[in-house]
Amino acid sequence: MSSPPPIEHPRALPASLDEIRSTEDIPIPSDPLQRVIGQEKAVEIARIAAYQRRHLLLVGPPGIGKSMTAQALALHLDRPRTEIRIVHNPENPERPSVEVVSGDEVYSEVERARAIEGELIAPADAPASVAERLGYRCPRCSFYSPPTDRYCPSCSNLKQVVPGLGGSGNPFRDLVGGILELTVSPGGNPQESVRTTRLRNGVEEVVAYERGGDQIKVLDQRALERRRSLQRESPRKVLVKLERNTFVMATGASETELLGDVRHDPYGGHPQLGTLPYERTIAGAIHESHEGVLFIDELPHFGHLQRHILTAMQERRFPITGRNPQSGGAAVRVDNVPCEFILVAASNIQDLHRILSPLRSRISGGGYEVLLDTAMPDTDRNQLKLAQFCAQEIATDGRIAPATKEAVVEIIQEARRRAEVIDGRRNSLTLRLRELGGLIRTAGDFATVARSSFIEASHLKEALVRARSIEEQIKSAYGSMQGGLSRDVTEAQRQNLGYYSWNDHPDPGSFSGGYG
Repeated sequence: MSSPPPIEHPRALPASLDEIRSTEDIPIPSDPLQRVIGQEKAVEIARIAAYQRRHLLLVGPPGIGKSMTAQALALHLDRPRTEIRIVHNPENPERPSVEVVSGDEVYSEVERARAIEGELIAPADAPASVAERLGYRCPRCSFYSPPTDRYCPSCSNLKQVVPGLGGSGNPFRDLVGGILELTVSPGGNPQESVRTTRLRNGVEEVVAYERGGDQIKVLDQRALERRRSLQRESPRKVLVKLERNTFVMATGASETELLGDVRHDPYGGHPQLGTLPYERTIAGAIHESHEGVLFIDELPHFGHLQRHILTAMQERRFPITGRNPQSGGAAVRVDNVPCEFILVAASNIQDLHRILSPLRSRISGGGYEVLLDTAMPDTDRNQLKLAQFCAQEIATDGRIAPATKEAVVEIIQEARRRAEVIDGRRNSLTLRLRELGGLIRTAGDFATVARSSFIEASHLKEALVRARSIEEQIKSAYGSMQGGLSRDVTEAQRQNLGYYSWNDHPDPGSFSGGYG
């Protein structure tokens, strides 16, 4: 086994905030794991998980870097090495088979397909009889035009050639051609392909000429043999492409989105009217994340679907079936579809008990459980890391100006205040960075409206006032949430308050004013 990739050492951060004038002076690491702020323990384990392909459960409140850590982990994985295909089973169409193809085979097939494409030539370079039969050349005036032109733009005659009679050497063409035009090719459509022979290097070979838009495609005998060999194979469909993203987010996914499905077709698998079952098979997120990362935020909310995730993790393959019993796809089943993924799941502390115990056991037995920090010590180094966070948020947004050193100091002061107020941590800086990121964007919007080249400290102070939560605004306006309710709710609403608090009353008939 090769050694793990070395940790990148980016351009060093400045020694202190005094060395910067704005966030433009702060380097942003190219390694996505080094952009995760304040979660050194989680980052270290994420590196191990990527190299050893271990599962990961990240626990902590929203906005502290769980999804960012998962995405960064995925970027440290090797590119996928295989492609998954569904192959038609002519003996039992409702049981298509699975084909796993290596990357080398995929690229080899692409090269073979290019060889089958043949060469393109101008219609005038093809034999005249071939150009006429394909609909490029008018047999009467020899004018060349696209085969989509039913009538010759030069002489206004129908371009269709009648085999044996429509050629330019037929002296009776004008007498009988008009009668046979209606019987030989309805609508006057030219042929799609013409096969003939030619001499090449003194050897006679079969060659095919096909319509290719404004040009003619020429396929030699070797290309035709390759095409015949491909046509003898069972038809197939690419289910999971070789070139794919190694990070698949399944947060909030439905059962179909997570596990795959077979689309309904009112004509079933009828070969003439309907669509064959293999073509209607759809991959789920667990299959699309094969050889990559399946990220699920708020894992406890998946309820019974956690059992399917556990099965996929254990077996490393999961069947695709029709999920709707009323659908024609319910009779279709594709077994042994690979789904060897790294599960990176996230949960809040209060929801941990709702994670399926066997699933927890599978994660901890084949990976790590990490409690993320909500605050970090207030040191010079961590202040610079927070400044790096400001630079990253500004670069990611792309629509706001850089922040001055004074604006960064305001962010640090706010981070210090939030760590003490929210987490009761003195001499610390908050790691609830999503809200801080929103504060930076709000300040950036104010700077943009003011046509300022930088986000100044004054813009941050204004943002702190404007970007307060709705609860803080209600308390400021009414003194308390209860005060806001007492003034804003009408008497009729008070009598039917249960209607507006339906989530507190699962049974609609259990409160006054609910549905009967």
